[in-house]
Amino acid sequence: QVQLVESGGGWVQPGGSLRLSCTASGSIRSMTAVAWYRQAPGKQRDLVARITSGGITNYADSVKGRFTISRDNANNTVYLQMNSLKPEDTAVYYCNGDLLTRRGNFGNYWGQGTQVTVSS
Repeated sequence: QVQLVESGGGWVQPGGSLRLSCTASGSIRSMTAVAWYRQAPGKQRDLVARITSGGITNYADSVKGRFTISRDNANNTVYLQMNSLKPEDTAVYYCNGDLLTRRGNFGNYWGQGTQVTVSS
């Protein structure tokens, strides 16, 4: 079964750091564009950062200079390094990616989400 699995969420004090991971598992040939989204209670799901297969990145204005998205193609993993975290960063973070399976099927997948809580 092809899926995206997130890890690395948790609780951190304001100003702290966390690193989220998103790994594609199953019969995967490659990941192309991958993005991180987040959704706070009562709010819509918003794009946080995105990285293309060639490594081009873009970020939401609210996280520029604090978050960094990167990828390890050999291990089909994308990371989100989050520094200088603020209480308003509290949300469930979701990974979304375009995956090419070994059977040649191409599809868009969501992970199950990982909770990030920033509070003192």
